Amino acid sequence: MMDVILLQRIDKLGQMGDVVRVKPGYARNYLLPQKKALRATKENRAQFEASRAELEATNLKRRGEAERVAERAEGLAVVLIRSAGEGGQLYGSVSARDVADAIGAAGLAVNRQQIVMDKPIKALGLYGVRVMLHPEVAIEVTVNVARTPEEAERQERGETIRAADDDAEVMPEAFLEGPAA
Repeated sequence: MMDVILLQRIDKLGQMGDVVRVKPGYARNYLLPQKKALRATKENRAQFEASRAELEATNLKRRGEAERVAERAEGLAVVLIRSAGEGGQLYGSVSARDVADAIGAAGLAVNRQQIVMDKPIKALGLYGVRVMLHPEVAIEVTVNVARTPEEAERQERGETIRAADDDAEVMPEAFLEGPAA
């Protein structure tokens, strides 16, 4: 295990300034390169304490900016048009990058690392996706995955979309009866 000083709030780990014990790989591969933490040495602790007020002021400024953006983007909904099979399963999947691109097209600049998705979206429907604008500020964006813009509008109104609605063809009765006896 390795002790690090957090330079910002990290979910399920701690607040800025906390000294936490993490696995060495997590520190080496994520926290330290992303400048989210420092090794907890005597020199680094002294350096952190000396610049703590400046770091907290910078954090408050960024948090304020993120809160203003969150107010502006409240209730944001994006529509993604994708191909899907009969049962509503997508032929591909919707990833964090796809969601980030759609939100960017809607006028909110985010990158894919700010999109929090447990797993990719693999079916048609409405999904709530968390966007972390700042470690302490998150918004919920509604992602509407549909086959057509008309289907997306129907989903927004709350109608359930059955796969057979748009793609079903009426089969002549001769085909439904089976072979002639």
